[in-house]
Amino acid sequence: MYPIKMNPIRVNQNHNQNQRKNINPVNSQNLDFKALLHNEINRSQEVKFSKHALDRLQERNIELTTQEVTKINNAITKAASKGIKETLIIMENKAFIASVPNRTVITAATDQQLKDNVFTNIDGAIFA
Repeated sequence: MYPIKMNPIRVNQNHNQNQRKNINPVNSQNLDFKALLHNEINRSQEVKFSKHALDRLQERNIELTTQEVTKINNAITKAASKGIKETLIIMENKAFIASVPNRTVITAATDQQLKDNVFTNIDGAIFA
């Protein structure tokens, strides 16, 4: 996860008690923090690609569209709902192995690399 940087809220010590009571608890810094937290939660639910997977995508000339990445993300979400830990995702002429708890694609292949291949250490498959 990415660290969230927060600016500390500074209260001027010279304010009297009545002025402190008038401080609005919902200030711009709280809203910024809430927005950052929301973005972090959404980002943690997005699919990631391991270095190995990125290398395979590049060397095998596999290009992914935004819609395909969304399909992979949805497939991982579906796999998680079924209790799958390591999944094979088949999408058109591409295949991906993903770690479901980490929401991370581990490797990628095309139909040419899939011939005569055996996939091990998976406990589910999803057709996206």
